[in-house]
Order: sequence, then C-alpha cells, then structure tokens
Amino acid sequence: MTSFEIEELHFDARSLKTWALLDDRHRNWPVVYTLDGPGEVYVGESLNAAGRFKQHLETGKKRLRRARVVVDPTFNKSVCLDLESYLIRLFAGDGRYEVLNRNDGITDAEYYGREDYQKAFERIFEELRERGAFSRSVREIENTDLFKLSPFKALTPDQAIAVEDILSGLFDDLEKKVSSRLVVQGDPGTGKTVVAIYLIKLLTDIQNADLTDPVGEDSILSEFFVEGYPQLLAGLRIGLVVPQQSLRKSIQNVFRKTPGLKPSMVMTPFEAAQADTRFDLLVVDEAHRLNQRASLASGAVNALFPKINVRLFGADDRGLTQLDWINAVSRHQIYLVDAAQAVRPADVPRQVLEDLTATAKAARRHYPLTTQMRVKAGSDYVGYIRGVLDGAPVEPQAFPGYDLRLFDDLGEMLAVVAEKETEVGLARTVAGYAWPWRSRHDPTAFDITIDECHLRWNSTDVDWVNSPTSTEEVGSIHTIQGYDLNVAAVIIGPDLRFDTATRRIRFDRSNYHDKKGMQNNPSRGITYTDEDVLQFVKNIYAVLLTRGILGTYVYVCDPPLREHLRRYLRP
Repeated sequence: MTSFEIEELHFDARSLKTWALLDDRHRNWPVVYTLDGPGEVYVGESLNAAGRFKQHLETGKKRLRRARVVVDPTFNKSVCLDLESYLIRLFAGDGRYEVLNRNDGITDAEYYGREDYQKAFERIFEELRERGAFSRSVREIENTDLFKLSPFKALTPDQAIAVEDILSGLFDDLEKKVSSRLVVQGDPGTGKTVVAIYLIKLLTDIQNADLTDPVGEDSILSEFFVEGYPQLLAGLRIGLVVPQQSLRKSIQNVFRKTPGLKPSMVMTPFEAAQADTRFDLLVVDEAHRLNQRASLASGAVNALFPKINVRLFGADDRGLTQLDWINAVSRHQIYLVDAAQAVRPADVPRQVLEDLTATAKAARRHYPLTTQMRVKAGSDYVGYIRGVLDGAPVEPQAFPGYDLRLFDDLGEMLAVVAEKETEVGLARTVAGYAWPWRSRHDPTAFDITIDECHLRWNSTDVDWVNSPTSTEEVGSIHTIQGYDLNVAAVIIGPDLRFDTATRRIRFDRSNYHDKKGMQNNPSRGITYTDEDVLQFVKNIYAVLLTRGILGTYVYVCDPPLREHLRRYLRP
C-alpha cells in the first residue's frame, strides 16, 4: 500500500531554495508535481524535482504561482509516468484549467503492481480535489467530451506506432517537398478520432516548440522536439475536417480549451473546399462520411457541389466527391476510415474508399488500428456484431464481464437504463430511423410508441449525448456516431425484419423514415434497391450496437428477428 504526501510551495526562487533542502527526496527521488496559475496548469514528473523546478523558472513556466508535489516512498519511474499521464488527462477533462503540457507521447505501459498503484491514484486525485485542483469527480470528468476527445492520451501500442510512423513519413515528405496521402483504418472503438486529434495537437506543439524547455527522455516522441523539425513545420497550415455536425461541434469545444489549438481549425468539407488559401495538411476524421454528389441535406448545400467543382476543377464533373475536394485543396492528407460505417447513399462510395486504401497500402502509408479501446467486451465484439447482422455463419458467443442483454419488454429496458444512468452515467437510448420525426415540428408529439412506452427523438442535433433532455429521448445515428456511451440501449425498429422462410434479415422500406437514407441519385443515374439500403441500415445498427463501453441493451420490434437474435445477444 502506498503512503503518499502532497507538499505545497509558492513557485518562486526563494521558496524553491528552502524547499529543496527540506528533504533529500526533493533532489533525488521520483515524484509527480503540478504547477498552476490563473487558469493554467502543468503536470510533470522528475527524479530531481528541485532541479526541474529551477529549469521551469528559467523558461516559460515562471508565470505559474504554486507547486504541488506528490511524494511517496514506493514510487518509481514507471509509476510516476503513469500518474503524470493520469493527472494530465483528468485536468484536460475537468476543464477548469488550460493544460500547458505538450503532446510528447506516453504509451499505456504495464508495470509491476500497477493495479494497486492506480487505486492510490484515485486517492491522490481526491486529495488534490479537496485542495481545489479539480472541480468534478473522476466519474463526472471521464463522462465528458473534454476527457474523451482530449488530445492528452496515453496511446495504445498500435496507435503509438501509427503516430510515430506518420510523423516520420510526413517529415520526410516535407523535407523532400513531395505530397503525401495516408490512411488510418480501424473498426469502431479503435481510437481513430483520438489519433486525429492527437496528431493535430502534436504537430502544433512541435511547430511552436520552445527547444530550451527539455522533453522527458522517456517520451516516445521526444525525437521530434529537436532542432530541424519545428522549422519544417514553420508556417504550415493544418486543418481537421469532420463531416458530422454533432461530433464536429464537440471537437471544436475541445480545441477551444486546448492551448495551441483553435476551433477554426475544425471544419466541414465545404469550408475546407472554399478556403481562401491552400492547406499544407488536412486530417479527415470519419472520412467514410464524406459525401458524393447526391440530394444532400438542403438545397443550399446541394447547390454548393457544382460551384465548388467548377472552382476547383474548372468543370462540374458529377463523379467528383468531397474526397476529391480534400485532395485538391491540400498538399498532404491523412484519412481516418472505416468503410463499414457508411450509413447513407450520399456517403462516399465504398469502392472509392477501397481504392484509397489500396493506394495507401501500395505506398506503405496504410496504418491499421486493431486495439479495441471502447467496448469492454474485447476485440472480437465488433466483428461478431457485424457478422450477426450480415448473416454470416457466426457461432453464438458470450462476453463475460460485458453487460449484453436482449429485452422482451421495452419498458423494462428503459427502467434499467435509468438505473444505469444513476449508477455510472452516460446511459442513453438510441434507435434506427424507423419512426417519423413528428416532434421536430410539434414538441408535444411523441415519435415512437411501443406498447405503453411513448418516446421522442433527440430534440437537438448538436452534442445530444450531453444535452439536458438526452436521458428522456432517443438518439438517432446522426447524434451518436463517433461518440462513446457507458451503456447503449438500442431499439431495433421495424425497418429490419427476419424472413423465416429464407432465414435472412431483410429491409422493410415502409418502416424506414430517413428520406436521405434511401433516396436515389438521379444526377448520377443511380437507383438504390432494398438490398442496397439494407446494407446502410445494417451499418447503422452495427454502429449503434458498438457504442456501449460497459454494456449494450437491445429491444427488437420484429418478433421473428427478436427470436433470431436471442441466441446471439447474451452476456
């Protein structure tokens, strides 16, 4: 059992000189510390805290006013690196302070006794919270978008390899003055959005690096914070393109509260394509949600397609997509892709994404992410769910420790969801678009009626997960793609049915109410059959069924489909 102390001192030369002599461990022992001033905090670790503080006072940290030092006789270097990462992430998620740390890169490394130490970390957090360092509990912080979408992450091994390789390749290309196109590919929950945000923050940190402020030697990315790399990034214009409105707004909020980042760096494909000057690098998150020429969300948006095509290419070629726009307005591109998450006919065709991926593989610029970071059911869960929906020959599988349940009574499922919201937070109900959105025009109307349950769709399109009424509403695919939930309760509507004669899942067009989700594309001569739309709808449910970190609850409207899925959906 650890026995820590938290020592406090004014962060100035006089106080430091006195403090350094009080205990030998202040000069020769692994410790973790925080430095804070009005609205700012910095977290560090060192074997020589007194010496490190002196360095900070001689560089950009001298404006900070208070130091807190966590001293423990059992600490070693690995523990301190882990605690440092833990506190950085919680400070970023709490939002009380701007976190001044750079994205040097710390992997999520194991070490002896880690489980016991992490229990001690919780006690350290609580004492820091009592002293005013944090404004919220760990659970409250971990449920925020600021935490989930923060660039301050301990990378998984495959994320760390991808980031390091991407940086090395990008710097080589910048030095040779050649263009590049990279693809990061992964299933839901493998951290594609984390990599996108992390890369943007890391590049801006290198771009603005104060090379007199040393980077910890244990940083996996310290090699890029040396002479030469900031110069290669000097003046580079970098942007992050996020097609989905809700996720984009959440990321903009994170960028607003992160030093070195600006909300204006996060944009729509239309904004990127209409920018006044060319980008040096565009990172595209959820690239499978880029659009092709189709009947888009509004007439005004649809009219922009030919206008942008003419502006960029001199003619309106109806075969051009937003992916072509990104390539045209930037010298370097990083695409984060999962083709199986395309949910509308207007999304970039799967063949386009497959060609993009094949080209990246041939150029050795393809980076797969495989570690499941979201669902605590293990890495097999996503493939299992997709296989069940696709009708593949899947053996029924249990996921011990993961709360996977099929309900026969919707009211019972909703009651359990309410209990989970109280217990762990971020428990939400979501559904396929199998009911019309009446409450959009009449807030008193109910959209979904099943037995004695009367429900409404999401009352906001932006950041619905965190909106005040979200626990009483049902979210659609457009509110939840790209987000994590602790518990996802999924209503599979009558848009999916099970044909007992063919033993296949089929699409029921009469019960599908996303007009844009099945609309033909006459401008390109494309007609979408029920089989075509079925794939989009199955993709939607695969996304909904892979949102829950701790559990997934399912209610199925079609009785034959419910019986078919019963053998597959169990703890």
